Amino acid sequence: MPAFTDLPLTINLLLFAVAALVVMFAGARLSGYADAISSATGLGHAAVGLLLLAGVTSLPEIGVTVTATLGGNAGLALNNLFGSIAMQVALLAVVDFALGRRALTAIVPDPTVMLEGSLNVLLLAIVASGMVVGDILFLGAGLWSWSCLFGYVACVYILSREKGRKPWLAASRGKPDRELMEETERTEAGGDGKRNFRSLLLKTASAAAAILVAGFVVARTGEAIAEQSGLGTSFVGFVLVAISTSLPEASTALSAARHGYFTMAISDILGTNLINVGLVFLVDILSSAGPVLGEADTFATFGTLLAIVLTALFLAGLAERRDKSVLRMGYDSISVILVYAVGLVILFTLR
Repeated sequence: MPAFTDLPLTINLLLFAVAALVVMFAGARLSGYADAISSATGLGHAAVGLLLLAGVTSLPEIGVTVTATLGGNAGLALNNLFGSIAMQVALLAVVDFALGRRALTAIVPDPTVMLEGSLNVLLLAIVASGMVVGDILFLGAGLWSWSCLFGYVACVYILSREKGRKPWLAASRGKPDRELMEETERTEAGGDGKRNFRSLLLKTASAAAAILVAGFVVARTGEAIAEQSGLGTSFVGFVLVAISTSLPEASTALSAARHGYFTMAISDILGTNLINVGLVFLVDILSSAGPVLGEADTFATFGTLLAIVLTALFLAGLAERRDKSVLRMGYDSISVILVYAVGLVILFTLR
């Protein structure tokens, strides 16, 4: 395993940036593959976003989780997971800004995204509870970590049964816009189902492999940067590493939204966040320091609460469906950006 701490800080920063770019460009290819797979298999965009995109774009988080935990740095692994959740909700505001014309939460026709967001809040509440009250070791992991695992499995089961629900009407200035709804449904149902399925799977696997290898480099250089810069592993894990491991979600969500696959874009983000909570169990199993949630500090607890608040703000936007924009973003997106920025300032003081 490379001893990145033996390299100069500038070299580690360069390696970190290169690995992050690999993650970003590999992730950019995934939304096109996912749309073609959706057409070829008959799965909806919500299901493909949850099961395929979220799984593949979570590979950096998995790589960081395994590498950091086995290296005796469970704190970095946990803060990366919750930092990624907060960052990825903020990414939805970036997607909203990129669209510009209409508020993102007003034009998503599939109600499954609200269910996904609600399940995110529930699982994050389980994590926060474990951090506050402590944890008890049971069969190699804490009881709260087992709850995270079973909660994630239950979420996948619930969401897998959601295909075919009656869609919402898209909104225009707070009123149903049937013309926009028909246009969105046509786009969401689009795609080329004639592409060779085996070729699609091979291309998807290649992109996944590139993301996994680059995620390993991001994890190791992130740890080295934390040590060499003096910022600390908590803040670096929550911000720097989380940003880099969120690049696949950023590229796939932006690409999907630009092609009109709004449900897929949001399901990728929220599905990845569900996986991140499930990965708490993996950290606990691999860690030799006892139940990790019971050992979490104030920094990790506040980071989890920040992720809950950001997800709740986005859910509020989905429920209200106000189609008004300021600075090319909906009110909910602006609120998410402001709260995230304030949260980072508070976390910097807690590091």
